[in-house]
Amino acid sequence: MNKQDLEGSSTYSLNTFLWIAAAVGLILLIPAIAMHLTDAVNWEIGDFIVMGLLLFCTGSAAVFILEKNDVKYRVFSLVVLLLLFLYVWAELAVGIFTGLRT
Repeated sequence: MNKQDLEGSSTYSLNTFLWIAAAVGLILLIPAIAMHLTDAVNWEIGDFIVMGLLLFCTGSAAVFILEKNDVKYRVFSLVVLLLLFLYVWAELAVGIFTGLRT
């Protein structure tokens, strides 16, 4: 592996993560716009930060899974990642699983 290969791979990775960050920003525009249109959406700055981190980490993990795993493990790993994302999202939103005792 030469220096050009290393530079090319890091540039690709940087571009990938910049695209993930841009996609997260666009997704977060949905609740930001909805807050201006209705009173049903009431997010604070902390909600945007946590959801942005959750989306960015999930997207980054998906890129890692797609680049590093064997083909036979990709689908399983992505399904597990999606289920984990949905669990954390539901838990942060309404405490759907830990709120059973109350």
